[in-house]
Amino acid sequence: MLSFNRSAVALFLLLSSSSPDNMQALQSSIVRPARSLTSKLSRSAIRMTSTEADVPAGPKVVPNEEAYEKVAMDEIVSLCKRRGIIFPSSEIYNGFAGFYDYGPIGSEMKKNVKDVWWKHFVTMREDVVGLDSSIIHNPTTWKSSGHLDGFSDPMVDCRETKLRYRADQLFASPIVLKENSETIGWVCVPEDNDEKMLKDAKKMAKKIMKENGHKGKEIEGFSFKDLTEVSEEEMAAIPSPGSGQPTLTMPRDFNLMFQTNVGAISDASSVAYLRPETAQGIFINFKNAIGTSRAKIPFGIAQIGKAFRNEITPRNFIFRSREFEQMEVEYFIPPGDDVWQPFHEKWLLGSKDFFVFFGL
Repeated sequence: MLSFNRSAVALFLLLSSSSPDNMQALQSSIVRPARSLTSKLSRSAIRMTSTEADVPAGPKVVPNEEAYEKVAMDEIVSLCKRRGIIFPSSEIYNGFAGFYDYGPIGSEMKKNVKDVWWKHFVTMREDVVGLDSSIIHNPTTWKSSGHLDGFSDPMVDCRETKLRYRADQLFASPIVLKENSETIGWVCVPEDNDEKMLKDAKKMAKKIMKENGHKGKEIEGFSFKDLTEVSEEEMAAIPSPGSGQPTLTMPRDFNLMFQTNVGAISDASSVAYLRPETAQGIFINFKNAIGTSRAKIPFGIAQIGKAFRNEITPRNFIFRSREFEQMEVEYFIPPGDDVWQPFHEKWLLGSKDFFVFFGL
């Protein structure tokens, strides 16, 4: 399974970065339909009478080898908006967290990525067929797959600010004095790179030490653990990122599926869900697909489509959004504990070659 979000941003970083030459190359590479039959025929005639020496070379694409190390997420978001790649959804109404719109350039890029992927993994293969299933399935689908009971994230609430956080994305550590190993408080920081988490923890610890009369004293190194691993006693001392006080609830499960109602009456019998993944549409159509395509195992079913997840805290631009698109292949092989490895290795190598070829 491949989420379009990551592929699109990777492709965008390599092709566009912040170089005007790179952006010009990106724009010139987007295929646009001919405006009329006459102009189409005229261009064909010109190409037929031109030689290779007459055709000017296109702008050179200069890859930014350090893009992933030095570029900041805010720079990517800003550049995507300026260049018409991705916009915040409903921006004129202050936006809507976790949802994004693809602009003139972004929609073309998205279509090109999907077309290339489909051609490589479906059209050019004899052992893979395509599918386009509905976004809403019979609710029994999600009961049978375990999504109703187990498709959830741990969540904590701040009783004072009413903010909600994913418990496995908040990390807490005791503040322990070196001189006597006394615990004088706790720090709680959101998940980030090690340097940022350490910096935030030190800042919070310094403030707590000053408030408790331990200013200037040395402390032991932080031992972080996420909030799903803390006890009730420890939670009672861990400050909330929102209030700065120990006002967090214990973690509880939060189901990530978007719920809706189908039909004229909204009651328990009309409850349905937007699909959180495209795989179930493939599984419930397995019999239909293998029968109508006359395929035989081993074979695969591919699908490109929207999926929806009600993330507690959407973040990192389109890397953690509530609406996204997936490109997925489910490949079915003969039963047996010793038959999967050759197929697995073959798909790993084939997928890697595809990504390397396109610079991802």
